[in-house]
Amino acid sequence: MSLDLKKIKKIYIVGIKGSGVVAFAEIFHAQGKEVVGSDVDETFFTDETLKRLGIRFYEGFNVENMKKEMPIDLVIHSTTYDENNNREIRYAKENNIDIISYPELAGLLLRPHFGIAVCGTHGKTTTTAMLALAMKEAGADPTAIIGSKVKQLKSNVMLGQSNYFIIEADEYQNKLSKYDPLGVVLTSIDYDHPDYFKTFDGYKKVFEEFIKKIPRHGFLVAWGESADVVQIAKKAKCRVIFYGIFANEQLENDLREECEKMNVVIIKTPDNLSLDIPGKHNLLNATAVIAACDHLGLDRDKIIRSLKEYRGAARRFELIGESNGAILIDDYAHHPEEIKATLAAVKERYPGRNTICVFHPHTYSRTRVLLDEFSQSFENADEVIVLDIYGSAREKDTADIHSKDLVKKIMKYKPSVEYIPTIEECYAYLRDKINQDDVVITMGAGNVWELHAMLIDQKII
Repeated sequence: MSLDLKKIKKIYIVGIKGSGVVAFAEIFHAQGKEVVGSDVDETFFTDETLKRLGIRFYEGFNVENMKKEMPIDLVIHSTTYDENNNREIRYAKENNIDIISYPELAGLLLRPHFGIAVCGTHGKTTTTAMLALAMKEAGADPTAIIGSKVKQLKSNVMLGQSNYFIIEADEYQNKLSKYDPLGVVLTSIDYDHPDYFKTFDGYKKVFEEFIKKIPRHGFLVAWGESADVVQIAKKAKCRVIFYGIFANEQLENDLREECEKMNVVIIKTPDNLSLDIPGKHNLLNATAVIAACDHLGLDRDKIIRSLKEYRGAARRFELIGESNGAILIDDYAHHPEEIKATLAAVKERYPGRNTICVFHPHTYSRTRVLLDEFSQSFENADEVIVLDIYGSAREKDTADIHSKDLVKKIMKYKPSVEYIPTIEECYAYLRDKINQDDVVITMGAGNVWELHAMLIDQKII
C-alpha cells in the first residue's frame, strides 16, 4: 500500500499491547506523532512500556474509543484482529481511515533501509536482541524490533541513527511475504503452527520463498548443522554464510562438499566465546550474530564482548527470583525442540538440583499434531506438571485433544508427571512442596508466568 508516514500526525493501534506493534508505538512516539490504542484487559510486559512512554490506551475494544480520538490519520492493527472480529477496525474501514497491519507496516519501514530479518522456528528473539546490541557496540547503531523486552534496553525496540533496520520476522500467517530485507538470519526449521501450515512441506515452502527474495547483493546467515536449513539455503541467490559449532568435523566437510557450487562461507563458534546465558542453543544464536557481523565488516572483538555482556530477554530463560529457597525461572518454550534445549540448559546451569517443569501447552492444534514429540521432550526434567491447554483467539477447542492425553504419553518416558488444570491449583500444589533443592521452570507461550508471582508473594487462595 502507498502511505506517506511523514504526513501522519495521529495513530490509533488496535492490539497495542502486542510485542510487535508496541515497538511501532515507541518508534512513532519518538518521532513526535500522537499514538493511542486499545487492547484486551490483561497485563503484559508491554503495559509497563506504554505507561513509561505516557502512551494512552483503552482496555477493551469499543467504537466509542475511536470516536473520542477522531480525527485519526492511520489505524495499525496486529494480525490477531481484522474487520471480521474487531469492531474498531470495521469502524475505521467504514469511515475511510487508512488501515495497515503489523507485517505490512514492518515491510514498508524495512524497504528504504538496510533491512536484516531474523527468522526461523526457534531462537528469533534472542538472536535479534544479541544482533542489535552487538551491532550497536560495534558502532553500527541499528534500529531494531525485538519480540520481547530486552533487559539491557528495558524495551523491545532499539532506536538507532544508522540505515540498518533489524526485525524479528515471524513466519506465522506467512508474514515473511511482506518483507524484502537485504540480509536474513535463518536459525532453525522445525514444523510449527499447524493451525496455519497443514504440512511440514507447506511450512518449509514459506521459508524457501522468503530466501529466494534476497537479492544477489544481499546475504543469508543459516545454521549449517540442520539438513532442513541447508536444503532451504540452497535456494538463495546471494552469499550464504553457514554457522555452527561443528564439533563433528566430518559434518563441516560434508557441508563444504554439498555446497561447493554455492557462494558459501562457514563460520564456527569461536573458542573464546562465553555467555552469561546457558545452553548450546544460545551458543548457536551467538554464532549466528558473529557470522552476520563478520559479513558486515564489524569488529569481531567488540561483537564477542557484547555477546558476553548479553543479559537476556523477558521470558527467555528469565531468572524470576526464589520461593522457599527454590530457584524460579520462566521461559517461552512452547515447541518440543525448545523444551529439550531449555531443560538441558537448566541442568547445565543448576547441576544437582531437582528440576520441576510446569508446562502450559499452547494451542490445541500444536498439542494435537506434535503430541508424540512433546511427550519425549522432558528427559531433563525430574518432575513434570502439565496444565490445561492454553487456548487461543485464533482457534477453537475441537474437543479431540486434552492435556490428559499428553500426560498419558509422557508417562511412557517420565513416570513423575502430574496433570494440574489451572495455575492457581498448581500454586497450591507447589507452595509448601518446593525448597532450596529445587528449580521450578515454567514453560509456554501463554500466561504460565503468573505462577511465579504467586509463589514469590505466597498468595493465599
